[in-house]
Amino acid sequence: MSLSPQWLDELRARTTLSTLIGKTVKIQKAGREYKACCPFHNEKTPSFTINDEKGFYHCFGCGAHGDVIRWMTDHRGLPFMEAVKELAATAGMDIPAPDPRAAKRAEQAATLHDIMAAAQDWFVAQFQGIEGAQAREYLKRRGISEATIQSFGFGYSPDARGRLKEALKSHGEPRLIESGLLIDPDGAEPEGGKEKRRDTYDRFRGRLMIPIRDARGRVIAFGGRILGAGEPKYLNSPDTPLFDKGRTLYNLDRASPASRQTGRVIVVEGYMDVIALSQAGFKESVAPLGTALTEHQIERLWKMVEVPILCFDGDAAGQKAAIRAAMRALPLLRPGHSLAFATLPAGQDPDDLVRAQGPAAFEAVLNGTEPLVERLWKHEVTSGPLDTPEQRAGLKQRLRDIAAQITHEDVRALYAQAFRERLDTLFFARRQTAAPFPPRDRRPWRKGDNRAPFEQPVGGEARAISSAGMEGVLLNGVISGLLRYPGEIRSHLEELSHLRIAEPPMRALMEFLLSSAMQQEILDTDGLLTILGQGELYNMARGLLRADALNFTFTRKDADPGRACRDLGEAIRVMVAGPEIDSALADATRRMSEALDEASFAEQQKLREMKAEHERRLADLMQPDDNL
Repeated sequence: MSLSPQWLDELRARTTLSTLIGKTVKIQKAGREYKACCPFHNEKTPSFTINDEKGFYHCFGCGAHGDVIRWMTDHRGLPFMEAVKELAATAGMDIPAPDPRAAKRAEQAATLHDIMAAAQDWFVAQFQGIEGAQAREYLKRRGISEATIQSFGFGYSPDARGRLKEALKSHGEPRLIESGLLIDPDGAEPEGGKEKRRDTYDRFRGRLMIPIRDARGRVIAFGGRILGAGEPKYLNSPDTPLFDKGRTLYNLDRASPASRQTGRVIVVEGYMDVIALSQAGFKESVAPLGTALTEHQIERLWKMVEVPILCFDGDAAGQKAAIRAAMRALPLLRPGHSLAFATLPAGQDPDDLVRAQGPAAFEAVLNGTEPLVERLWKHEVTSGPLDTPEQRAGLKQRLRDIAAQITHEDVRALYAQAFRERLDTLFFARRQTAAPFPPRDRRPWRKGDNRAPFEQPVGGEARAISSAGMEGVLLNGVISGLLRYPGEIRSHLEELSHLRIAEPPMRALMEFLLSSAMQQEILDTDGLLTILGQGELYNMARGLLRADALNFTFTRKDADPGRACRDLGEAIRVMVAGPEIDSALADATRRMSEALDEASFAEQQKLREMKAEHERRLADLMQPDDNL
């Protein structure tokens, strides 16, 4: 069995070295690399490094060095073919069947590299000659410097059907067809097998030629931009044994070392964007090749940086391409690895912006990048109206579907949580409350009044509410009321979320109520009890709903719902205010003992009045209502 160099390169590219080594060796992140104590010799200080981008490990202590295959043979002790088979199974690749022609194909691939290099030299020569004047003028109008022209290897293909074919005829038509440089109108065989074949002809004619290189800097394909009228504007080489457009990133060979200096990679839409940005100093720029960003390309970007920046055109098509890339990345997400998005001014691409306003303007765009979760949220929120419950439910379902595509459990859970928090902020923001109730007002309060909230005291961390005494009775009543009127949880979500409860069971029941309110559109008592099941919290909830000793309108089955909900709101305000007032009063008393002055005394007196008002309202709540 003979494995071609191209197949082995693909196997290495599909295997992340740090993940492979991390299965058996404890590794830790160290900048752009990973480090560990060398598994090949005893050491206490890590000198073993792993570089995913370059695809090798190296020990500065003992000199051990190798790639994914060498790791399997040297560390695991596997024979070469066994190592390859195990890696291929993990990478989802099929081992090539035994084929006596494999060596010949490997030799042919090497020949294809020679052909592409020869074609590149010929295109450059045409660019520099008389026929290349139009191409040179085009680049001059685009502001491309002579140094950039030479660095990127621009060429020109004359507008003729057979000029390249004639120039490279020594390589043979079959190889020129296989390399994608010639088009065979009859395919592999002419129709009927005996009829005269039509002539092959040059694929690229009358175009500015842009060489496409692999990670090692070898020309593997071409892109051609038409200079006159005609379509398509850009034409790429077809897929060949050397070139797979879904696995190749333009300018990768130059951007990879540049990214090690800047710590970032910028993904733009096309060749000219990359070239203009590189000329402006952003040499860490790459582009896909006429397709949406693929999973393989995303993984390749992650080998350079953990969060590459996608900066597609500011028009509608560019923003759609960004969202397609975002969706494609979802199943691949893992801790630390994501995408960021830079938004260009409407109607502009990176080339336009840099030429019109200079590098500083583009740097400002990069400084305003937003994370993947924010881009997905904004896209879904702005995709349609959100005026009706059905439209809002549709948004909620779309966000659930997005989170469900993430395969990593922790990342998926955190995305779901982030979307829930944004939904709550968007739809259930706390209503503006009335002005604070004056603390000196002595008017009596009766159940059914809609008393305003307390003035917010300024003090330390509020103490936890205990289940003892009147405070405990009120806590039981409030939770009983929330179980009976669960729709009120959203109305008081902010107040209740800041509440601290001392006893774990009661605290757990309150946390369940808050979580349920955030996750469910419609809540009812039976639904809550069903979710609770038959455990300890279920028994506690059933007991609170049956508590006859609780003298509150909102704990009674026969109460008027409107009045009960108003009273429940007052009870929540009183319950929440108590610990806050106590903590603030304790802080004020301590400050006054340290520095007895008029300001500290006035603050303490104000808080004492608030404390007295709170106790009166608590006592009123605890009085039985004769009308019940």
